[in-house]
Amino acid sequence: MTAIISQIINPISPNINKLVKDKINPLSNTSIILGAFMLSNKQKKKLLKTKHPHKESLETSYIDQMLGYRTLFSDFPQIKFLINNVIESDHLIKAGLLPQDLPELLLPDDIQDQIFNQINQRFDKNDPKGDEVWNQLTDALPKLDKQLRSYRDYLEAEYGMWAYISAPFVKDLADYIKPNAAVEIMAGNGAISKGLKDLGVTVYPTDNLGWVAENQTGKHQMTPVEKLDALAAIQKYQNQVKYVIMSWSPDKSPIDVAVLNAVRSANNDQLTLIVVGEKNGATNSTQFWQAANYIEPEATKKLNRHHQPFDLIKDRVYLID
Repeated sequence: MTAIISQIINPISPNINKLVKDKINPLSNTSIILGAFMLSNKQKKKLLKTKHPHKESLETSYIDQMLGYRTLFSDFPQIKFLINNVIESDHLIKAGLLPQDLPELLLPDDIQDQIFNQINQRFDKNDPKGDEVWNQLTDALPKLDKQLRSYRDYLEAEYGMWAYISAPFVKDLADYIKPNAAVEIMAGNGAISKGLKDLGVTVYPTDNLGWVAENQTGKHQMTPVEKLDALAAIQKYQNQVKYVIMSWSPDKSPIDVAVLNAVRSANNDQLTLIVVGEKNGATNSTQFWQAANYIEPEATKKLNRHHQPFDLIKDRVYLID
């Protein structure tokens, strides 16, 4: 256990610098310091759009690794809890169902202390097996940490799911919209609309479908999506709905501003925009966030109770007119 004493003084391992540089999940509009490395908003957007050239092995690799970590850390309930949430979430999505909420996928701050104490209880002070187990577990921590933080990227590459849409969130959204109707623009794979339809909401999922042959989103449609661009969809459905749903609009495209103007100039003066995105971060344009008029704070708070961050992306639900 001598080696353990010398290592416990320092953070996870010298590999932490590499781990930090490998982080692929960003924060919000400001930069953050993770360890000693600063991850900027610009870097975040770039990393979110990283291609996955070996997609055919991504699912097996990622999930198999998580299963392996679950076995390796079977004596640590907090770690098993995080891994089990990831595995169950993936299982539901693969089955065409909306997943449950995720906890924040971060290892406990005191995880090394937990490992140290557990090894001390299992092995005698001079037992080299204790050092061996310590090295095995602490060497795996940075890799597991990176895998947990990479879950959103796995979902994007494997299922074309950019925003993490949970069943409890969609239930709250359905309760808010009923008995009115909604049109979802830029609906992607239609996850939100599928969930709303299953709960009896009248919703019209639309998208220009220009990306269908280019990425995984087009291969995992959860409900039929009408081929309409955002502005055409608002024009067509403005008198049939009360809400326009826009989730994860591209961060460099001015289409969101055009959508906001279309909602404001619609014949239906009750038309309200429901936005899922990261304010001044990974989604939507700066001009959009500046022009937005945020309404119904209490309803917004309720909609966000099941749409909480699980990684460094801090997307939220906003009601805008």
